[in-house]
Amino acid sequence: MLIGVLALQGGFAAHARMLRELGATVREVRVPADLDGLDGLVIPGGESTTMTLGIEREGLGEPLRRFDGPVFGTCAGLIMLDREHLGMMDIQARRNAFGRQVRSFEADLEVAGLDGPPLRAVFIRAPWIAAHGDGVQIIAEVDGHAVAAQEGDILAVAFHPELGSDSRLHERFLAACAARTVGAGRTLDAMRRDSGA
Repeated sequence: MLIGVLALQGGFAAHARMLRELGATVREVRVPADLDGLDGLVIPGGESTTMTLGIEREGLGEPLRRFDGPVFGTCAGLIMLDREHLGMMDIQARRNAFGRQVRSFEADLEVAGLDGPPLRAVFIRAPWIAAHGDGVQIIAEVDGHAVAAQEGDILAVAFHPELGSDSRLHERFLAACAARTVGAGRTLDAMRRDSGA
């Protein structure tokens, strides 16, 4: 599978590395043509205002909104997906909800539908989901605040799963990509076998 990682700003390299370790082919997305032929798209963490300016500068807004594959947004990526930005997900994000850089923290999260132990999550100037539509499933919370959600094939989290060693959320995203390309006979297990992962 070919997975795009929005590479205008932020932590795209760490996502690309984890995806490659799981057997995916990764393309950095900087212009609209880079979206062609992708099986899935990651919108990484970073600085949402800078990311917004980059999207506008490169004319990526409408092409991103039209993207029809699974999407995985992390931290600033969650913000970019919300109603006030790209509008790809029926959520409203609150920026820097847990505080500024000095209030960064880690937490063990119980994520709905994720087998195994709690997920160790790294929160850096993290948002939370302040409101959401009926079609959005909240899958993790911290102190009563929604920090992970799923809507169809769109997964959004307020933290940085790419900074740890736990790849289960990336695996969940790739499984959604594989399910969309099942006609090609590709599964996550097959990708791993082919890559030797």
